[in-house]
Amino acid sequence: MRLSATEKIRLNAGLLFLRVALGVIFLIHGYPKLFGGVEKWRAVGSAMSNLGIDSFHVLFGFMAGFSEFFGGILLIFGLFTTPALVLLISTMIVAVITQISREAGFPGIAHPLSVAVVFISLLITGPGQYSADYKFKK
Repeated sequence: MRLSATEKIRLNAGLLFLRVALGVIFLIHGYPKLFGGVEKWRAVGSAMSNLGIDSFHVLFGFMAGFSEFFGGILLIFGLFTTPALVLLISTMIVAVITQISREAGFPGIAHPLSVAVVFISLLITGPGQYSADYKFKK
């Protein structure tokens, strides 16, 4: 199936909008985690206990904040999109498992699960032509 020029523009503009919007959201969402310091990292990283990992919580908390903050920046520019999405998907999977362990029900699970689905979709489609990845690939 070949896309017309208009369809290509619409597709790539849609991917750009999606990347930038989610990138800004996750940059803002990850900022307090990344810059919250050791106690914040420990609190966030303690979610790994739901996976049976009871050590290195500070490292895992830092990595969650790092993934969200810098993953957001990378999404905005469409740069290193695949590694950024892998980190963000991993973070969302842990968030889903954490919400399940808290018995938050579907309302608690819906947000990280929905975002994980969107990130997986972006991983499949790629960042689009309006991205740094596309420009460097040429």
